[in-house]
Amino acid sequence: MKNKLKKLLSDPVLVIAWILAFLSSFIVLPDAEYAGYIDFRSLGILWGLMIIIQGLRENSIFEKIGDILLSKVKKSWHLALVLVFLCFVSSMFITNDVALITFVPFALMTLSSCKREDLMIPVIVLQTIAANLGSMLTPIGNPQNLYLYGLTGMGIGEFVLCMLPYSVLAAVLLLAAMLVLPGKAKTLEGRKKDYNIVRHFGSTKQIVVYCLLFAIALLSVLRIVPWFIMVVAVLVVVAVMDGKILLRADYILLLTFIGFFIFTGNMGRMDLVKENLTKLMEGREFITSVVASQFISNVPATLMLSGFTENYKELLAGVNVGGLGTLIASMASLISFKAFSNDYKESRGKYLLVFTAVNVLFLLIFVGMHFVIA
Repeated sequence: MKNKLKKLLSDPVLVIAWILAFLSSFIVLPDAEYAGYIDFRSLGILWGLMIIIQGLRENSIFEKIGDILLSKVKKSWHLALVLVFLCFVSSMFITNDVALITFVPFALMTLSSCKREDLMIPVIVLQTIAANLGSMLTPIGNPQNLYLYGLTGMGIGEFVLCMLPYSVLAAVLLLAAMLVLPGKAKTLEGRKKDYNIVRHFGSTKQIVVYCLLFAIALLSVLRIVPWFIMVVAVLVVVAVMDGKILLRADYILLLTFIGFFIFTGNMGRMDLVKENLTKLMEGREFITSVVASQFISNVPATLMLSGFTENYKELLAGVNVGGLGTLIASMASLISFKAFSNDYKESRGKYLLVFTAVNVLFLLIFVGMHFVIA
């Protein structure tokens, strides 16, 4: 219990969210309207997706897919391309966090086995950017998308079309980055079996069940299946099949959401605050959300700003593009940094330098494109 409490208190975003919620409750005293602040649909779907994806990860399905793809590569740039676009494409369906948790360690082992440690920093940095940018195309790609998709009520086609220009630009930029990798044309050393990181899938039965649950979750996102039915199905099926997975959802993120829901709900009931923040945001939704993301990360920025604008498409684009830039602009970026630092402590400074330079370059290009197409 003490370790769990310590873990909760060690998360700065969670602590900030609940401090703001607590302080705001002295201005707007708790009442029946507090329950209306919380978007239970978004939280329920997010929880269900977390459980399902963790179940699939437990069965090594994503690593095995990557392993199959890597068995065909011969040149260094082919290897980098596969590692980076595994994150780009998979993040659209399994979230940017899970894509990085899965494929960054996979890349570290693979590049080491191929004796291409010189590619380690650029590939891990590009994987991180790829996951953050690939995830912006779909409602289930990251938490802020799922929340805004539910809040706005927009259709799946409208959502995808809104983010498609940014996703196309992201793919082009990532492909262009392959051209400047060091020693990109070198033939890979080592044996192909050295990067067979997983030999087999896990339980076929569990994979089938989790895939069925994933299909139900997607139908819930699309508003075809009621979200609470999906939540009950996931809870009951996973509890019977593999109960430990229920403990592996990111409950800190869910608690963070609740804290910010309370804070922003209270702010929205303060007429003076709401009026001034709405004026501040008007016509500046994109750039405000990009800047805010650099300091508090894009998920909290979404929750804090969404109550003060109705131009949700600008906000959606801003918080997704805002995941570029600083290391904390998207909390998923910390996953890659920690994984790299564990194996290459002496190169952390170089990693941060390359990460920041490449992210800022991408960010400037995306901001420029936004104002061209806006």
